[in-house]
Amino acid sequence: MVAKIDAKRYTLEEYLELDRNSEERLEYWYGEIFNMSGASAAHDRILTNFIFHLRLNSRGRDCEVFSSDMRVKVPLLLTYRYPDVSALCGEAQFEEVGGVDVLTNPALIIEVLSNSTEAYDRGDKFTHYKSIPSFNEYLLVAQHRPHVTHLVKREDGLWTYDELNDLESSLKLAALDCVLAMSDVYQNVSFSSETSSEPQS
Repeated sequence: MVAKIDAKRYTLEEYLELDRNSEERLEYWYGEIFNMSGASAAHDRILTNFIFHLRLNSRGRDCEVFSSDMRVKVPLLLTYRYPDVSALCGEAQFEEVGGVDVLTNPALIIEVLSNSTEAYDRGDKFTHYKSIPSFNEYLLVAQHRPHVTHLVKREDGLWTYDELNDLESSLKLAALDCVLAMSDVYQNVSFSSETSSEPQS
């Protein structure tokens, strides 16, 4: 759930001070501050599934997977964002921004969609993430039905687009060189019969 904390306009310095001392995840957007904390049970299960299975499927290699508490530097905005999941293979690099450690070189970023964030995650947020030089793979994950949008950056800089719509499919993740079953992504997540019977687009 995303909620604006109040109607006040904040400077970047004021935001950094608030976020450094807050137990909540706060994001800054042109003077406004939004609380990114709080999620549905399905949202949390999907995040937990991703973190567990990505770590399991990339074991034995120099890869790291980070939760939604890890800040990621976004050069376009001169600050940072809190992706639901971020990951990379190789050495994780960090920079101090406003007194906090911020990951600067994620390769894979995952966002679990909700009604309040989907348009932003698909649009402006994706544009912002593209300013991260190392970023080359993006997953947008529905929580109300089995559906993942998978975007991968090609060598020429263009992004390929694919969608997976069923629990029998598997995600082939280039950034971590591993395969993740959709059934693992949605483990313990229940869908209503009405939602499950919707046409898949």
